Amino acid sequence: MSSDFRLFMTQLLRRPHQVVALAPSSRGLCAEMAAELDPEGGPVIELGAGTGNITAAILAAGIAPEDCHSIEMNPEFCDRLRARFPGLNVYQMSAGDCGALPVENVQAVVSGLPLLSMPTALQRDILTGFTQKVKPGGTYVQFTYGPKPPVTRTVREALGLTWRRSHKIWWNAPPARVYRFQQLGADATAAAE
Repeated sequence: MSSDFRLFMTQLLRRPHQVVALAPSSRGLCAEMAAELDPEGGPVIELGAGTGNITAAILAAGIAPEDCHSIEMNPEFCDRLRARFPGLNVYQMSAGDCGALPVENVQAVVSGLPLLSMPTALQRDILTGFTQKVKPGGTYVQFTYGPKPPVTRTVREALGLTWRRSHKIWWNAPPARVYRFQQLGADATAAAE
């Protein structure tokens, strides 16, 4: 068993309120999450970095560690991220406070959070932080296991969000889709449920 998987499972048992995924994200899902990132497009904020599977995909997409700002609540995951990715900006804090990060003109917020299991008020705080940090046309990238958008209708409508979704990633456990949200007027293509 890899040390990252062991750490993930240990933290899942010790802190089930912080780690709600059944397993770390697969390579295919991580690659899809980072697929549209531009190495010259500006900083990226990552929410719920965990053991760093999505972080690795962000960096593999050409984003420099100093341009990646990873938020994680779990202190042991934060320590692992700092050790695994020298130069990465790691913040031990709630994703609901991402609007307070000392970074501007962000190209994308990439989220590994279980957004649909969160209260609507926290979802609103997270997505409001996204709208405060991204430059025009910036995206909020979120995966989900279910058939509907992973941001509640109330929050989508309040913030004027549109979305696109990926094909289903069957080799993830469980299978997932990636959604890319933008604000209306940001050259996004609206979708319907």
